[in-house]
Amino acid sequence: MLLGLLTVITGCSSPAPRSTTTDEPEQKGSIVAAEETPAPAKKIRVKATYPRQYTVKKGDTLWGISNLFLQDPWYWPEIWQRNNQIANPHLIFPGDVLTLIYVNGQPQMRVNEARHNDVQARTDMTVKKLSPSIRTTSLQASIPSIPGDAIRQFLSKPRVVTKEQLDNAPRIIASDEKRLILGSGDRVYIRGEIDKERVRFSVFRPGEELHDPVSNELLGYEAKYTGDVHIVTYDDPATGDITFSAREILIGDRLLPEDKSKLENLFFPHIPDREVDAQIISLYDALFGVAQFQIVIINKGERDGMEVGHLLATFTQGDTVRDRFDHRRSEPVKLPDERSGLVMVFKTFDRVSYALTLESKRVIHKNDVVHTPRY
Repeated sequence: MLLGLLTVITGCSSPAPRSTTTDEPEQKGSIVAAEETPAPAKKIRVKATYPRQYTVKKGDTLWGISNLFLQDPWYWPEIWQRNNQIANPHLIFPGDVLTLIYVNGQPQMRVNEARHNDVQARTDMTVKKLSPSIRTTSLQASIPSIPGDAIRQFLSKPRVVTKEQLDNAPRIIASDEKRLILGSGDRVYIRGEIDKERVRFSVFRPGEELHDPVSNELLGYEAKYTGDVHIVTYDDPATGDITFSAREILIGDRLLPEDKSKLENLFFPHIPDREVDAQIISLYDALFGVAQFQIVIINKGERDGMEVGHLLATFTQGDTVRDRFDHRRSEPVKLPDERSGLVMVFKTFDRVSYALTLESKRVIHKNDVVHTPRY
């Protein structure tokens, strides 16, 4: 994840200032632009027990490594800024040696510092003519930002659909052995309009309605992924074979085209550049609550500016109580919300988003509020 944080490094260039000359008369009432005030430096909190050096190992994640050094791991990009050593700060490989140092009182990270200095020293002593060469870097060799197994199965499978999409989707009406509960290897019969240009479909079961807890607006219907089907014939009914079952497949489950959108292997977690005020409206495959590496659905989506990689803090809403010992006032007292965890948006739809729980200080519940992290 610290990988993800690295996207923050890339900033938008400012537009070129309007050119002026001494011949241009000053217009009365014109507005003179004030000098831009530099943004205040972020308070980067380094852990008291951070390692002097750390050698990246296979199986590491960027989020895990950042937790070794920083109390707020999403500030990882800040300690890479102005580091000319790093040609591509989005990639860290097993064998890289990380060293945290301070420059002008601010923490900065160095990669393979000892090896870099040795190369620099030898370069200063000798002059060597170099021929053009090509160096290739395998993206697959770099360590991931978060544990891939925790999220891979959710990348293309969760869907939020409209009622019309569910109603019009082809449906399983029977199996060849008259089973009600189906699994991998079973043959099924399907009715409905099937795209004959496709042979593979995902199987979904209609889930709960997703409503905004404030406005009660219907945001969509959750479609629960149950498996995959390979179409054999396109008759009426069509014939298909179940090639994979994530859970039991039932008569009445619906077929939707496979999600062909690109699956990102690398995430770039970052704090939203504005305040987010949202709520958890559903827990994926959980009834009471979720913990680390489980999925939640929030009531903000692409229309609200949500992006893949956005980091959000979750809070359990404080109860409203009465102070039995204050005899002068009887107004209810709202207890403060308590931080419950940290989630990362990994899939967005128009009105809702799916997020992975990266940290959970306590159980995260439905209706917990979600905000931009502040420390």
